[in-house]
Parts: sequence; structure tokens; C-alpha cells
Amino acid sequence: MAGIIKVSQGSFRSEVVESETPVLVDFWAEWCQPCLRMNPALEELSEEFDGTAKIAKVNVDEERALGAMFQVMSIPALMIFKDGEKIDEFTGVQDKETLRAALDRASSSGHESK
Repeated sequence: MAGIIKVSQGSFRSEVVESETPVLVDFWAEWCQPCLRMNPALEELSEEFDGTAKIAKVNVDEERALGAMFQVMSIPALMIFKDGEKIDEFTGVQDKETLRAALDRASSSGHESK
């Protein structure tokens, strides 16, 4: 099922660290206009990568401990995790193609763009 997953400190391990597929985690906040501009691209990627990767969001205002754990200094901060490890990181607004390419690299089975 496609869709963006809201992740908290309580669900981070099960949704991200223990995920069988790569996970793109967006650290964001409701007041952050650049973060909000990322939403359409993230929604589209969640559909395109349905079954091969996950898109997750962490609200840094609600989950300060997770933001601190990953040393998020500015948002949006996007990190790709695979097999429980952070393998890629982006800061600031990113275009969909940049994120798609990073997810393609992270996906062991590859991915065909729709």
C-alpha cells in the first residue's frame, strides 16, 4: 500500500531500522515552507516505489529526540536508510529526480520509473 508513513521515536525501529526495503526519511516541521514544498514529490515517490522502498516523515517539533539523534540542524533533512544504516543524506529542498536516483541506488532489486 502506497503512502507516506508518519514515524515517531516509538515506531522508528520497526518502520525504518528493521525495514526490509530502503526507507527515505523526511525530517520536517509544519511551519517549514521548504518542507511543505517537498510533499508532492514525496507523495509521488511513495506511489512509484510502493513495495520496493518506503517514504517516512518525522516531525522534528514532535520528535525532538530523533532529530537530535540524527544531528538534524536544518530542515528539510532527508536521509535514506537501508538494512538499518543511514546510507545517504540530503539537506534542503530536493527535486524528485534526485531522490528517485538515490532510492534507485538503495534498492537492491532496482526500480523502473513509471
